[in-house]
Amino acid sequence: MHSAIVTGVSRGLGEALARLLLGRGFRVVGIGRSSSPQLAGSGYRFVACDLADVAAIDAALDGPFADLAAAKPESVCLINNAAVAGPVGVLAHLGAADVEASLAVNLAAPIVVANRFCSAFADHVPRSRVINVSSGAAQSAIPGGALYSIAKAGLEMLTRALAAERTAPGFRAITLRPGIIDTQMQTFMRSQSSERLPNVAMFQDFHASGRLVPADVAAARIVDRLVLADVEHGRTYSYAEL
Repeated sequence: MHSAIVTGVSRGLGEALARLLLGRGFRVVGIGRSSSPQLAGSGYRFVACDLADVAAIDAALDGPFADLAAAKPESVCLINNAAVAGPVGVLAHLGAADVEASLAVNLAAPIVVANRFCSAFADHVPRSRVINVSSGAAQSAIPGGALYSIAKAGLEMLTRALAAERTAPGFRAITLRPGIIDTQMQTFMRSQSSERLPNVAMFQDFHASGRLVPADVAAARIVDRLVLADVEHGRTYSYAEL
């Protein structure tokens, strides 16, 4: 039995990934504040968990992870997908609560989920894999999007730390920069004012020029290339490589 754990399954890429994996016969655990109505069936388990409440994540995941481990899956793949685009704003105009809220979901929560994943599966399942969904913003700072960029840069370091610490033949940790996908995050970004997001025109052009990739198209490439195929431990993959 092959299984996957996907965070952020209410919509967008997370929902598309979970739906596709279920269609491929995977047992899927979805994590988030809510789940997409398109995700259902005996192979699907939803775990209600507000990833902004970092201190509560362990308690929410312990039972579901223990149940999945008890089923003795042949493989388990964690896709750390959940993220929030906001709050946006240039530095000097951000509040402490903005910083805390952004880094909680985009950085602290994926670290906690990966930590629990390694404890439950990395040494007990023949094949285990962590896919951290990052962004080109991890490498190129976007004015007004500093919090998102900082968190994604940290998430990529999580991949490298996992690769340095865990060398078992069956374990892999990778980063994915999935490109520009047609999700509500893009809608949010292009709706901002130029005062809060000086590069808002870039996001508006992504939409106007038809460059946004449908979530289901991106999900199919991700599953085929990064979930099912062999990958290089610790590597960052771009959408163009899928």
